[in-house]
Amino acid sequence: MWASQFSWSLVFLSASLWLQTINALPSAWTGSNFSWPKSQQSITRDIAIIGGGSAGTYAAIRLRQMNYSVVVIEKEDHLGGHVNTYTEPTTGIAADYGVLYFEDEPWVRDYFAYLRVPVVKVSALGQGVMRRVDLRTGASVPLSDGTTLPALGAYAAQLLKYPYLNTGFNLPHPVPEDLLLPFGEFIRKYNLDGAVDIIALFNQGVGDLLQQLTLYMMKYFSLGVIRDAVGGFLQPASHNNSELYGAAQRELGNDVLLSSTVTATHREDEDGDGDENWVYLQTHTPAGEQIIQVKKLIVAIQPKLENLDAIDLDPTERNLFGQFNNTCYYTSVAHVPGLPVGMLVLNRATDTPYHIPPQPAVYAMRPTHSPNLTSILYGSVDHMSEADVKEHMTQSVLQLRHAGIPVQAPEFVGYSDHTPFLLTVSADAIRGGFYRDLNALQGHRNTYYMSSSLNTHDSAQVWRFIDETLRMHFSQSEE
Repeated sequence: MWASQFSWSLVFLSASLWLQTINALPSAWTGSNFSWPKSQQSITRDIAIIGGGSAGTYAAIRLRQMNYSVVVIEKEDHLGGHVNTYTEPTTGIAADYGVLYFEDEPWVRDYFAYLRVPVVKVSALGQGVMRRVDLRTGASVPLSDGTTLPALGAYAAQLLKYPYLNTGFNLPHPVPEDLLLPFGEFIRKYNLDGAVDIIALFNQGVGDLLQQLTLYMMKYFSLGVIRDAVGGFLQPASHNNSELYGAAQRELGNDVLLSSTVTATHREDEDGDGDENWVYLQTHTPAGEQIIQVKKLIVAIQPKLENLDAIDLDPTERNLFGQFNNTCYYTSVAHVPGLPVGMLVLNRATDTPYHIPPQPAVYAMRPTHSPNLTSILYGSVDHMSEADVKEHMTQSVLQLRHAGIPVQAPEFVGYSDHTPFLLTVSADAIRGGFYRDLNALQGHRNTYYMSSSLNTHDSAQVWRFIDETLRMHFSQSEE
């Protein structure tokens, strides 16, 4: 039976270990850059997790079930990462505008059940009225030529060739060249043209869909997504995806440090002296500066160098993480006066291959569970400010007037910048063993990496990856 809290014996053991080591702190923390005031509070745990999004929250819950003590450091004032929810103050209806659905997998249902969050099946297709509009001009764009189902079948047959795609980046050597083709070339090679429109509907946030490598696009639009696009995804029965993270936050209690950031770390090298190589984190929290001492560190944020500037990276880590490129993705929720209730607007271009709109561009305007609110999803190649994104969103909404829809400017009530979103590297880097080397970092300097970048932007598959990583690298602790 899984324990929900660490035992008191671990608490006293950790306290004892802390007292034994406090006089032998790393020299890097006692120089001019890092001070250690005697009044500074300290926390000792088995494992620290940087980031309380989908990956970090799930890892924390699973590790506590495995009888590890944990602490989660999250910069926002809530858990959830890419999950964004706005609750109307007048109606109490929740509108999700970040993560929308969860795949119907056994481990997903188990996670919801453990946190006592009931789920329902929901359809992602066939709801309301869909309009395909070129949001540069307001011109209507016709549907595809009716080959969607045969093309999806052929696409699924391609996916079956690569059963390892949903288990992280455990790629064979050599990596199949088809996976390293730009997705547009792969589509043409296997006559999958009719599938592009629906793939574009689900693969939002990925930048230029046709130029991204097939590897990334097939991991994103997987067999599980195809299955649930037909049979239904999961959502909380409340239709409020943030409910899952509220329940996780209550479960973790004081093991979560919200509105907190890591300002510096010290990790011993592999050949460090002593029987126990500790990891030290200097953190800024609402309660003041705190030092965290742990046996292992989990980095559950996107491993771009700009996100890791507080971590004492070595040359190997810095070289690998420095190779990542990223897409830019933004989500919002707004009142759009004049937009019919339930209408889904897809941005499609009249003059591009497969009608994919050039970025920066709105992906879609989606109805939410609230009849008063619409979610507007947007992507760009280069990062944009909130003001610029909202201005472009507004211009796109107003183009609907040319399509005969008497809209007014959107009144934004929620906004989130998900940049950096999809992290990718070049085909040459993948051929050269980038992901082999990235996977080899697991455990390096007592540090582990668990985020969508190690699998794909899909909560179910991230959680599956974490379960496999924990089984491989974390032995069961004893009470």
